[in-house]
Amino acid sequence: MTYQILDRLDRRGFLQCMTWAGAGVAWSVAGGVPGSVMLGEAEAAAKGFTFVQVSDSHVGFAKPANPDARATFREAVGKIRAMPVQPAFIVHTGDVSQLSRDSEFDDADQIIKEAGLPVFHIPGEHDVLDEGNGAAFLARYGKGATDGGWYAFDHGGVHFVALVNVINLKAGGLGSLGEAQLAWLANDLAGRSTSTPLVILGHIPLWSVYPDWGWGTDDGARALALTRRFGSVTVLNGHIHQVLQKVEGTVTFHTARSTAFPQPAPGSAPSPGPMKVPAEQLRSVLGIREVTFRRSRQPLAIVDTTLAA
Repeated sequence: MTYQILDRLDRRGFLQCMTWAGAGVAWSVAGGVPGSVMLGEAEAAAKGFTFVQVSDSHVGFAKPANPDARATFREAVGKIRAMPVQPAFIVHTGDVSQLSRDSEFDDADQIIKEAGLPVFHIPGEHDVLDEGNGAAFLARYGKGATDGGWYAFDHGGVHFVALVNVINLKAGGLGSLGEAQLAWLANDLAGRSTSTPLVILGHIPLWSVYPDWGWGTDDGARALALTRRFGSVTVLNGHIHQVLQKVEGTVTFHTARSTAFPQPAPGSAPSPGPMKVPAEQLRSVLGIREVTFRRSRQPLAIVDTTLAA
């Protein structure tokens, strides 16, 4: 089943959204979901549900690109709280903190708690800078996860897989999953019906956005090969602080913008990093993206709301 994106798109090697407006991504999964679901999930699957993706809050960042990343993260959470239909939960796809400090994690927790929703976390490379290589992050957010921090859960007939690709980065900063995680993923997906919608979460993109900047995952193609038999696969990533979209068969890739600061488009600058915009424009490059996701041949309906709105 192939989906299209309703937005202003660059139809070259990938689909690039031309609106600077996504500190978060809200996904609505609606309509009847074919396949086997538990009786307790049947009603939820029929009615559909919404969840929100936020990414790269970088709490603790305070440089010219954004003097107060805490403030813009709080504004993004406020947008979530004001949604007319409250989402079921939030997924944070990494770089919660700037330097993996307890005080930064504490502040991030207090801010996102204001949404009043369950939150699922995966680490970004800025969350694993401690001497324990992410031990502090896992102690705080990894309850129920494997020893490596990856995990899966089900909601409303949709299977979510949360991967960790920021440990043991490869040359140039490319992400890496590793043999143990790939074996776990193969086992997790092995017994599932091909009609089960999958949502794959990771910090660094699983597809090769721009390897020269480390914007890709060294063994991501091996993970994606395990999902090819499924009829609907949505891959949500952060890390690059901008919205890029790509469709390959039944797999749709979406990267999210940061709630802290933008980064340059792939290859448009000497290197990646915080991109300063005029102060009056900052909130126009941060915001919330709501996406209605239906298992049908209808296109995805995308609505962007900036923090400046």
